[in-house]
Amino acid sequence: MTRADAIIIGGGIHGCSTAVHLCLKGLRPVLVEKDYAGRHASGVNAGGVRQLARHTAEIPLSIRSMGLWERIADIVDDDCEFESHGQVLVAETGEELAACRARVAELEALGFSHEELIDAAELRRLVPAVSDSCPGGIVSRRDGAASPARTTTAFRRKAGHLGAIVREGMGATGIRRQDGLWRVDVGSERFEAPILVNAAGAWGGDIAAGLGEPVPVETVAPMLMITSRVPPFIAPVVILRGRKLSFKQFGNGTVLIGGGHLATPCRDTGETILDWRKLQESARTVFELFPVMRGATIVRAWAGIEARTGDDLPVLGPSAVHEGLYHQFGFSLHGFQLGPGAGAVMAELIVDGSTATPIDGLGIGRFARPSPPPAPRGQP
Repeated sequence: MTRADAIIIGGGIHGCSTAVHLCLKGLRPVLVEKDYAGRHASGVNAGGVRQLARHTAEIPLSIRSMGLWERIADIVDDDCEFESHGQVLVAETGEELAACRARVAELEALGFSHEELIDAAELRRLVPAVSDSCPGGIVSRRDGAASPARTTTAFRRKAGHLGAIVREGMGATGIRRQDGLWRVDVGSERFEAPILVNAAGAWGGDIAAGLGEPVPVETVAPMLMITSRVPPFIAPVVILRGRKLSFKQFGNGTVLIGGGHLATPCRDTGETILDWRKLQESARTVFELFPVMRGATIVRAWAGIEARTGDDLPVLGPSAVHEGLYHQFGFSLHGFQLGPGAGAVMAELIVDGSTATPIDGLGIGRFARPSPPPAPRGQP
């Protein structure tokens, strides 16, 4: 039996980030990943580093994480190919622009200033190739993109350099709490620690349910595709207000297209079955919005596997049932940008007992089932 300070199940960006930040606070965690770090959602997503268009409950965490992204090389000794050219949400109609205006007003009333309403002229200055029919949108100027595989690998590597025990290619089994400690079997090894972090991504709901804290969560597989090279026409990442679409252009001219259309996930094998009709819909949307793209061809398509909760918000924080158990999963197709900040917050919760970053509304307690009313007298 090997004793550690914490056991982290899941080697995506969230588990790896938590391992790094625990090490920075002087703890020695064990990081367990059944495949390899970044194999699923964390290493194969669109790489968006986005504060834009987030639910208000996760904006403080997103802002905290943005500050870490801006010094990511100091944290993990790698720039992770992070570039900050902003992200733009495009309104395609006057009604959508009105909704953008209401959104920015709501955030300003809450004290957030990272989203800025832009008119047609500013939209075309930022995104010159956009269709002339688009009346404006919203920009978050500090946002950007990074390489998801390189980022997750950098966090995993840094955790190992700082002293974390890393086990890849072996699943965690026999998860149990005995004698005040969490115990986990990993292949032929056994680990015990006072702290257990459930950062298991698409499998996090299974772990939570097995420990008596079920969460309404489904396994999803967001699809992405990349095009042939086209002349440079855009620097920011672009998303749409109405239709499902996000895309960015790389330095070599290729364009990455995503936006939330889903493949069919096969959790047992880690494989996905692509929906080519939905991919065609995404490509058609790009071609309509950006005429420069009409001569491009689709080169490759793929999908990752991750968890989406019933309210599209992550589960982040301590267990409502067990001492020493923390949950960090269910990031619902938008968790990549949150990874550095979520790891820092988790380390603060574990070591310091609290965090200055508001995460109200993200705890697992929001899914607790109310106790049934007491039976009337005279009935069993």
